[in-house]
Amino acid sequence: MRDDWDDVVRQLEDLLRKMGWSEVRMCEELWRFVGVDVDEFRMHGIEPCAWLKGLESLRDLRRPYWFGFAMGRLVIKKLDDKIRLELDTKDSIDAVFYPTLLKTVKMPRLDITQGRETPAEKPTPESITLSYHIDLGINEWPWPIKLNADELERILDGFGDGELAEFVAGAIDGGGAVWYKRTAYVGITACKDCPKRFILDVLRRVITERFGITGTIKSRRTKDALVFRGKNAIKLLGRVVEHLHHPHRRLRAELILAYYSTQHQEE
Repeated sequence: MRDDWDDVVRQLEDLLRKMGWSEVRMCEELWRFVGVDVDEFRMHGIEPCAWLKGLESLRDLRRPYWFGFAMGRLVIKKLDDKIRLELDTKDSIDAVFYPTLLKTVKMPRLDITQGRETPAEKPTPESITLSYHIDLGINEWPWPIKLNADELERILDGFGDGELAEFVAGAIDGGGAVWYKRTAYVGITACKDCPKRFILDVLRRVITERFGITGTIKSRRTKDALVFRGKNAIKLLGRVVEHLHHPHRRLRAELILAYYSTQHQEE
């Protein structure tokens, strides 16, 4: 039954491609939906659909990106005879990015749940949760599902520089942010009292020792965040930008790097 569904979806995609649809077209429509002028960005040398580049390489779950992405919002469930990868969202950009990412491995299934409105109330975008998942064989997920700080350090210390940059990009895409407020910032978050909190301490040490880039752990009410600012954020973005695939984070990273490159040239 599952294979039949995948075949139907592939046939529909083939038909859409013949009619002029493509991943780039989908990306352009996404940006128009959220009010981004893709032509304006392209006139200034910024490609808003750069996040699609290299996605095909992620069909290999052994890529460090997946391990980094699992540090964030990716839920990994070990069921009786399979491993389930699941992503939930109420966000319009994530609603496109998540299935696009999962589809590199396997065609995802979609479940839609609605909030607790009364029957008389109309559903709003904020009340609807989209849940995407794929099911893998019990041995197909190559990374530890549960690990401690020592195990994470051992794995990260075994990565080459490029692999570590890819891991960090996955962590930013899966549970981080890129923004600009008088200077550049990159943040990777973890809930304050959950098992994944130790990740921030390990990442801060490894990134500092390997790349000479210093971050600070900021404590918030429900979450903690490893934050890089200013020149440290720029250096980190320079390392990871080619591996970022979240549309919003990749576009912001490209914009920030282009801005600082222009500033440097003017100086």
